[in-house]
Amino acid sequence: MSDHPLSIAFIWHMHQPYYKDDLTGSYILPWVRMHGIKDYYDMPALLNDFPAIHQTFNLVPSLLKQIQDYVGSDVHDKFLSLALKPADELAHEDKLFLLKNSFMANWDTMIRPYPAYWRLLDRRGKSVSPNDLENATRYFTNQDYRDLQVWFNLAWFDQLFKQNDPFIKGLIEKGSGFTEEEKRLLLEKQRVVMALIIPEYKKLAELGRIELTTTPFYHPILPLLVDTDLARVATPDIHLPVNRFTHPEDAKVQVERALAYHEALFGSRPQGMWPSEGSVAEEIIPLLADAGIRWIGTDEGVLSRSLGVPIDRDFSGVMKNPGMLYKPYLAGKGDKTVSIVFRDHTLSDLVGFVYSKWDSKTAVNDLIERLHRIRKSVGNRPHLVSIILDGENAWEYYPNDGRDFFLNLYERLSREEGLQCVTVGEYLKQHPAEDRIERLHAGSWIYSNFRIWIGHEEDNRAWDLLGQTREALVQYANRNGDPEKLAKAWEEIYIAEGSDWCWWYGDDHFSENDEEFDLLFRTHLMNVYRIIGLDVPDELRVPILREDREARPTVDLTALISPTIDGQVSNYFEWLSAGFYDVARGGGAMHRGASVIAHIYYGFDLRNLFIRLDPSQSLQEETAAELSFFVNFLLPKGMDVEVRVMPRERCATATLYRGENGARKEVAAINNVAANEVIELAIPFELLGVKPNDEIHCFITVERKGSEIEKWPYRGFIQVKVPTDDFEAMMWQV
Repeated sequence: MSDHPLSIAFIWHMHQPYYKDDLTGSYILPWVRMHGIKDYYDMPALLNDFPAIHQTFNLVPSLLKQIQDYVGSDVHDKFLSLALKPADELAHEDKLFLLKNSFMANWDTMIRPYPAYWRLLDRRGKSVSPNDLENATRYFTNQDYRDLQVWFNLAWFDQLFKQNDPFIKGLIEKGSGFTEEEKRLLLEKQRVVMALIIPEYKKLAELGRIELTTTPFYHPILPLLVDTDLARVATPDIHLPVNRFTHPEDAKVQVERALAYHEALFGSRPQGMWPSEGSVAEEIIPLLADAGIRWIGTDEGVLSRSLGVPIDRDFSGVMKNPGMLYKPYLAGKGDKTVSIVFRDHTLSDLVGFVYSKWDSKTAVNDLIERLHRIRKSVGNRPHLVSIILDGENAWEYYPNDGRDFFLNLYERLSREEGLQCVTVGEYLKQHPAEDRIERLHAGSWIYSNFRIWIGHEEDNRAWDLLGQTREALVQYANRNGDPEKLAKAWEEIYIAEGSDWCWWYGDDHFSENDEEFDLLFRTHLMNVYRIIGLDVPDELRVPILREDREARPTVDLTALISPTIDGQVSNYFEWLSAGFYDVARGGGAMHRGASVIAHIYYGFDLRNLFIRLDPSQSLQEETAAELSFFVNFLLPKGMDVEVRVMPRERCATATLYRGENGARKEVAAINNVAANEVIELAIPFELLGVKPNDEIHCFITVERKGSEIEKWPYRGFIQVKVPTDDFEAMMWQV
């Protein structure tokens, strides 16, 4: 056995946005409760049977505060209140709400395994358009609604309870025909499970089996609180808010309150911190050092930018310069330093996004093999591999909530020679950081920049509204405002500084709850004015979200293309210069089932607009005949192209339509269309009635038997400009 086994630090980040409106006491969304019964207890509890597996858990204070709230008081979210309502007393709007929202879980892993739940989804249909939901109410009885109330709250329980709790297990076996009493007992069981969460972490921490760390209280992006201009470090040409936000004093409050809250809950101050979203900058290091933080974590991309050395990996993701990544560093100056560990982006993403699609043993074998390759590549010296990711959101995409994967993984790691699982604190105690980073790059774990949270029109609007509201509060405080009101109003400001609101603004991410997130952010700002007795500005009553905006492509269009329209990717180069929209990275929601379309390519030559749709499943399946694919045009207004696939014939038809006087009239057949592995079509600019330099705005929808089942981009549109003869010459000058 090696004298120095490879150390592996799993860091699980546990976090939810602050869903509560403190003025009304109501929770807008249920996800603390749902993940509370599925992930927050199960993840540490799994370790009870594996004493050799030491891990680090990052617990965000705003999440812990909400867990305590659910356990210690009679709080309700809208979903819970409606679940408690007797089925025969449901109003029509209650039924529509249940039909729309009771299937917000991964369909393949959390609904399909339960035939009775799947039948309810099948009866409702896959569409949540108002007309389709209204039609669905005709097919649901009071008993069906009661079963739906039960199943949404039952399906989210972790496999630990589904397999071992007699009551939960009995409800699953029963499947339907649930009673009001069974429903009441099920909802009480949720509160019982949530009461187990914090004591389990405390117990394992006291045993030395896990290390507990924290994050700034309401999960803000610390560098942007210090100075929004820090966004220019990674993205010099970024468009920033009208008013610069520079409040390091708020960053200090968010850090110090997090440490104090953690100490009050667990009995000691944490030594480590995962800065929200791995967001770091040289400017925050003194603040963290002064607060007593000994180590932090961020992504390998930040390390690369800080050192000016690229992360070099081969085609399978294996590091070619492993000595650079797998060790801690020191950041800061003089006595104000902290140690930093950097996440292995590839390994973390494999666990978070890839292994869920694999057989659990195959996935574990792959991870163990990769770890051994790292061990051999770094030689017989101490090294640390940091695997850092969400501790909650990934597992609903795994069969059995990831339980099979974890049991196999922990069993293998418990006996694997040359590998050991440690907490970050344990490793640093034995092997303190020696190498120093001269200047820490300002960026996050996502693309080593802050573009998710600032730069888009919606993000910038949110920052400006936050700054205006904060200034109104400061002016009130300067007039010797009431201390109690001041404390409540500042709490709302700190909540609004959380990163979660701008996560959903812009075109980076989406969820079925975008409108609720927008409302929550504006509510916290409106509450500041309400608390201090000022009129709420009208602009805060207007949604920040915009539906009519361009969606940022995953890859920009760079040159004219001339693909062969044959329904196949004939060669690598034919779509290489096209614009590319990756549905999975277009803001994939936490609770959405798999989409029909996986990728969208678009481009043009001087005469045609080219569209390519890559399906997530084979177009040769008979069910593909039930689908219609639409290219919908906002500019030119009122036009669309409908594509129908014929699996048996391995071909497709496409027709251009124009809306006139409330009717949809056929304009022409699109002759250049094909469907085999992918759908490809060429739409002549002449048929669209557009000329060079005209803009085209379009989006893609899919219908099944006449009902819309998905839209891409989820919000907004794809934008292209009809090329001129000198298009490519102009592109070379850019």
